[in-house]
Amino acid sequence: MTTATKAKTIEIDNFIGGKAVKSKDGKTFQTISPGTGEVLGTVSYGTADDINLAVDAAKEAFENGPWPKMSMQDRANILLKVAALVEKNADELARAETLDTGKPITESRTGDIARVASNFQFYPNFAQSLADESWTPNPQERHTAIREPLGVCGLITPWNLPLYLATWKIAPCLIMGNACVLKPAEWTPYTAFLFAKLAKEAGVPDGVLNIVNGFGAGGAGEALTKHPDVKSISFTGETGTGRAIMASAAGTLKKLSFELGGKGANIIFEDANLDEALPTSVRAAYRNQGQVCLAGSRLFVQESIYPKVVKAMVERVKNLKVGDPLDPKTEMGALISKEHMEKVQTYIELGRKDGKCLTGGDPIKELGGGFFLSPSVFEGLAYDSKFCQEEIFGPVLPIIPFKDEEEVIKMANSTPYGLSASLWSQDVNRCNRVARKLKSGMVWVNCWFARDLRTPFGGQKSSGLGREGGRYSLEFFSDWKAVSYKYSD
Repeated sequence: MTTATKAKTIEIDNFIGGKAVKSKDGKTFQTISPGTGEVLGTVSYGTADDINLAVDAAKEAFENGPWPKMSMQDRANILLKVAALVEKNADELARAETLDTGKPITESRTGDIARVASNFQFYPNFAQSLADESWTPNPQERHTAIREPLGVCGLITPWNLPLYLATWKIAPCLIMGNACVLKPAEWTPYTAFLFAKLAKEAGVPDGVLNIVNGFGAGGAGEALTKHPDVKSISFTGETGTGRAIMASAAGTLKKLSFELGGKGANIIFEDANLDEALPTSVRAAYRNQGQVCLAGSRLFVQESIYPKVVKAMVERVKNLKVGDPLDPKTEMGALISKEHMEKVQTYIELGRKDGKCLTGGDPIKELGGGFFLSPSVFEGLAYDSKFCQEEIFGPVLPIIPFKDEEEVIKMANSTPYGLSASLWSQDVNRCNRVARKLKSGMVWVNCWFARDLRTPFGGQKSSGLGREGGRYSLEFFSDWKAVSYKYSD
């Protein structure tokens, strides 16, 4: 294993009214590169004062600027230029994302940044397929339904897929004619700042896209959710934070869209194609160091094949290459922070106490000061144990045997989460039965992480509120107005 490459110190400012600006009070905070544990850069520390400036800039751009008055085609042309600039600068963006998150560079390049460009290719084209609606009950009347932009929208994004999920919100928000204020996760502000410069270069008018760095409760995030001129909040992150945002936004009756935590069930039936199920289950559990809300973080295996699957999974996990995130051969990089790694380790100790750790679970000290954990596999844990119920968000996987459909559906549905699930079987009738009974916003059958951007994305139970993707995002970032006409003979 090689030591993670040392990062250079950078400066990351807020981006307001088309300019990189320092925080109003001049304060900064540090962002740490997970692969080295060293300071990556200094970040402007946004507060309520900076949010006020950003909202004012967005409001001015919306009320007096050209953006909402443009045709959708003209907005689309600019956003497609954004996509082209992302592709042109993909290597720089991928390197920045890896330095800021600790994820493998190959994942950043072919996964995250490729999807950023895709978001800005998909929404400008897809939005133009929408049409206003009209009804004519008789020759003297016509009733129409017209979509209009909301105004200033607030976007709050997580640290695990920083630019990927920021642009998942920015693209539909802007194509519908809105202006926005983005509050990136405090641990990963780098690529949003780089992206804002590309958006300006592409021709997005000043004030349409604003970024304020900072923290949540009591800081920039809370100020954004409470601001009376912000008409909506789209948030992706932890469930408890979602509850806090809902309470904070209640006073101004904003539109809300939340994609929250997950504890995905991955179910392998005895007739599954293991040549596909096993490698995909490893990716589902350990991609991005397990720091994915859609992770298959609980593996349920039918009893008749349980010993074979456990043995095969342990061997595959042992062979995962953990190393320097900037090395193209690395398959698993560093966890996001020392604080988060320590949290994951408390669950690992709990798993060792209540069950058996079959491999991994220890810090990898020879990789230097980065936050590296060896990927772990557990068995002997009850499906309703704390380990199997709470979102750990790390490279840990419990494997649990089951007898039949009825039992595994009960176990899979036992958590408060309902974001995603996977099932593996060659029996199409079984796949249909189980998929319908799983309490989950998304179900993958004989696959994982497969996405069509037109489908609804979001969770049931404590995993979310509302849906994003395709027309669902465009609906969220717009409002309906009914206009009725009556004609004289």
